[in-house]
Amino acid sequence: MSRAVVAGVDGRPESLAAADWAAREAVYKGRPLLLVHAWSRSPYSMVSVAANTAQRSEAERVLNAAADRIARVCPGLRVKTDQVEGPAVTALSRLADGAELLALGRRTKRSTAGLPGGSVARGVISRVERPVALVRAGEGQGRSAHVPRTGDVVLGVDLGNPCAEAIGFAFEEARLRRCGLRVVHAWSDPPTAEGEATEIGLVEAEHREEERSGLLTAVLKVRRGEYPEVPVIESVRRGKASSTLLRDTDGADLLVIGHRLGAHPHLGLHSSPTVHAVLQHARCPVVVVPHY
Repeated sequence: MSRAVVAGVDGRPESLAAADWAAREAVYKGRPLLLVHAWSRSPYSMVSVAANTAQRSEAERVLNAAADRIARVCPGLRVKTDQVEGPAVTALSRLADGAELLALGRRTKRSTAGLPGGSVARGVISRVERPVALVRAGEGQGRSAHVPRTGDVVLGVDLGNPCAEAIGFAFEEARLRRCGLRVVHAWSDPPTAEGEATEIGLVEAEHREEERSGLLTAVLKVRRGEYPEVPVIESVRRGKASSTLLRDTDGADLLVIGHRLGAHPHLGLHSSPTVHAVLQHARCPVVVVPHY
């Protein structure tokens, strides 16, 4: 059975944007689309029947509205809807592990949990082993899947622990979108003692940049051979990884980054400041690809 592209919808603008994005992704990949709304059953017996009936009705309304919207944007796409009971993080994580990928809305305003999209996005990303896309309201909403792309796919690579899954995902996305791929690696100088000779520092920095450029080329060599039709620009820059990537998201079609799954999923993304920063400020949809 073909893996579906799954989108979590709750009726808010960012979730509708995620559904639109997921629909186009499903068209690109030749996959069905599954729209999901998660809700939790009321534990109080006195109000449970009425409350649960109301939640089912609202879920059906939200899902039908999203499906109708998708039918207008992507006619012919196989779309299914499903209501799932239980905590949103648990329900969406379970579905994501059997999906091609999961798309969720991304709020631009910082949440109390410290991650755009709130604690649900944080919890899902920290648990699942499939790619998760986060999409802001207005990012391509209502746009047909057949409209040509306007920007490149950007891939952030950590040469200390390159994510083969993210690299493969980015190349495939660029191929499907018929656009270029910009691969970015950022590095910083190690701390130096005050008063150290600046000329020596400059020479060492230039050497390190050449070394990293060669390593990045080597890391990408196999995938470039598998995707000769994808134009690739490799970029190695001095600077903070998050700020370097964020500059590249301006005008980009998609940003792909890897996220290392830790031994303690309940810690979420607190140990990944780069992922945290780009999800907070990126100016295009972001796909987080997990790896170990």
